[in-house]
Amino acid sequence: MSATEPTPGRDEPPQPSRARESLRGLKRLLPYFGHARWAWGVAVLATIVGSATEPMIPALLQPLLDHGFQQRDFSLWVVPAALLGLFGIRGFSGFLAQIALAKVANDGMLRLRQALFSRLLDADMALFGRQSASALSNTVVYEVQNGSSLLVASLLSLARDALTLTALLGYLLYLNWKLTLIVALLFPAVAWVMRTLSRRLYRITKATQTATDNLAYVVEENVLAHRMVRLHAAQAGQGERFHGLSQTMRRLAMKSTVASSAMTPITQMLAAAALSAVIAVALWQSNATAVTVGSFVAFVTAMLMLVAPIKHLSEVASPITRGLAALERGMDLIDQTAPESGGTFSLPRAEGRIAFDAVEVRYGAGHEPALRGVTLDIEPGEVVALVGPSGSGKTTLANLLPRFVLPSGGAVRLDGHNVADWQLAALRDQFALVSQDVVMLNDTLAGNVALGRAIDRTRVQQCLKAANLGEFVVGLPHGMDTLVGHNASHLSGGQRQRLAIARALYKDAPVLILDEATSALDTESERLVQDALQRLMADRTTLVIAHRLSTIEHADRVVVMENGAIVEQGSHADLLALGGVYARLQAQTSRAATAQAVVAQAAADPAAG
Repeated sequence: MSATEPTPGRDEPPQPSRARESLRGLKRLLPYFGHARWAWGVAVLATIVGSATEPMIPALLQPLLDHGFQQRDFSLWVVPAALLGLFGIRGFSGFLAQIALAKVANDGMLRLRQALFSRLLDADMALFGRQSASALSNTVVYEVQNGSSLLVASLLSLARDALTLTALLGYLLYLNWKLTLIVALLFPAVAWVMRTLSRRLYRITKATQTATDNLAYVVEENVLAHRMVRLHAAQAGQGERFHGLSQTMRRLAMKSTVASSAMTPITQMLAAAALSAVIAVALWQSNATAVTVGSFVAFVTAMLMLVAPIKHLSEVASPITRGLAALERGMDLIDQTAPESGGTFSLPRAEGRIAFDAVEVRYGAGHEPALRGVTLDIEPGEVVALVGPSGSGKTTLANLLPRFVLPSGGAVRLDGHNVADWQLAALRDQFALVSQDVVMLNDTLAGNVALGRAIDRTRVQQCLKAANLGEFVVGLPHGMDTLVGHNASHLSGGQRQRLAIARALYKDAPVLILDEATSALDTESERLVQDALQRLMADRTTLVIAHRLSTIEHADRVVVMENGAIVEQGSHADLLALGGVYARLQAQTSRAATAQAVVAQAAADPAAG
């Protein structure tokens, strides 16, 4: 995946006004950043007070020059005292505005980040197929924080400088309206520059976000696949891939710097041109009218003071654009990602009767069906094994039950009620899952066993013991309070599998799904896991997806799938006697197991080989 930089073409449709887009973006953020009204009020009031003091500084110069130096009828301490008072007011009001805006930014960031994470927790499953984990985490963690800080600080600067500009212009009009008209000609030119460059900055910022996601995804992939990368000596290729994306980010960063840095010198040149014109006209006026030195110096000083807020206003377009673009990603994630939908039916505990009625599943238009009209009834307490070659639809069929996958046709029922009519939390409360790919949180053993439920330490201990982890946990320094590490990296494969079984025991759901729960284990670990599974399966409706004979032969019924359809079903013995697909699969499995045993024996005893 590569980041492409936007290059608008001649035939590109007209884009909406950047200012209009910014206003729309700010309105979308109001529910998150508009709650702390008192903080907004303090910030606005403090900003107004601070801005109002700006024209008072040049206003003090006129009486000081006209009366203090020439006529000497001015009190010695008036101007120094007034200056101290003015700067004290400015400093205190700026401090209050900063504190109030920090309150607004942090509160808004908290609400938006919480809303984003809540949406991730209940988002439609399709979201996780569209976006990588690194892109989602980047949006929730970094984009929201950077966007909030940039946007709120920039809005404070925008308000302060706009008010300062207004106050200084008012004072200039009071002093000399003709000269002020010359200054006013500066603003349309500055506005055009800001509008043009801010549009370019917005496009570059969007491209940078995509490039950042791609770079983070490469890092994520290589962290997760570090063993395979080293095993296949793929470091050089992955390094080149990372370098290419880093180069893209570097180019975009330089383009962003050029666009944002160009605003300041262009604005300053325009201001210098206006100042030169003002000085020339003022000198001409001084010959025609009685313009005092004090009024002229006050005017020029006030005009020079305009340069700083104009400069800041030209620079504020860049952080506002970047802040809005960052926060809009979060808003789009909330607005454009539908939460999972469910019905209203619920039961405290289902009996475990399952029915698949002519179920079809397609993973996208134009794709072959993953399931083709599957019909299957499972009685409460029955153990049904699903077997078949890879890609035959076994896992898809199991994923229909907790609605991790939605059927394209037909219906799935639990206790006679369509799973679409169940309230989602109530539906998923009826299922426990033990799969080949065990997922654990970086929490304690007890926290992982009681996941989503209050921790009953006595019951956790019983479940760990039933899962053949009792002796192992007793030998740990912190017992069941030991942290398991990132995805249980501190545990072996067999221990992770048994911890998943303990979790399923603790949940005590009426329906159990075992998805290749022992496929990656050695013989000793498999024996311990199988022993724990037998306890777990007691009095539960169980759906077993497996290849190994040891996990299938005791099932009440074996359902054989091929190309998304059920082709055989019956007991283990009957299907072997039939000599069909199941018998062929078992023969292949036996040959593979024999070959594996021979290789293992040869590795253990080279002389015998």
